[in-house]
Amino acid sequence: MRVVFTASNLAVSRGGRPVLANVSVRAAPGDAVVLRGPNGVGKTTLLRAFAGLLRPDSGTVGFTDAADADRIRTPSEASIFCGVLNAHKAALTVRENLAFWAALYRAPQTRIEAASAQFKLAPYSDYLAGALSTGLARRLGLARLIIAERPVWFIDEPTAALDSASSEDFIALAEAHRRGGGIVVIATHDPLPLNGARIFELTAKAAA
Repeated sequence: MRVVFTASNLAVSRGGRPVLANVSVRAAPGDAVVLRGPNGVGKTTLLRAFAGLLRPDSGTVGFTDAADADRIRTPSEASIFCGVLNAHKAALTVRENLAFWAALYRAPQTRIEAASAQFKLAPYSDYLAGALSTGLARRLGLARLIIAERPVWFIDEPTAALDSASSEDFIALAEAHRRGGGIVVIATHDPLPLNGARIFELTAKAAA
């Protein structure tokens, strides 16, 4: 599936307080958009609104089929949100978390294997997720990107807590996703060498 993602004149609030207004973004297959800005400006809130996890105060978010603009896709079938909390279950092992996500996203075993290989999780398969280091927990959380296999990735601080080698692995994965027609939208403070990425600066001036 290849889609076009569009957010038009979006306004969002956090805790009942308006944080951003008049945000418009469009991303086509192969695009990368990087959201930057100081802590508290609303990057995570905006990502959640993009992914359909938060109702915006105003404006629209949409996913349309790249080959047929009249065909609308839902946020859940077109995108995945990967936040900083990693979404794993602490009482389950790494293997069990991967299996749970595979069942959730109706993914075949091959995607579990691909995710485990990409993020080098096999040696930790029997570790409880709650006992993982911060970096390993981040790698486990990012494994959902492969298991879910959605065309649009919304990711909050993907390289936070990753060492340089794991960060390079993530960049390689994101670029491969783009070459396959996927879209990546990332909120980050870290410099990410994504080819041709559009930088979207969120500042206090953009806040409502």
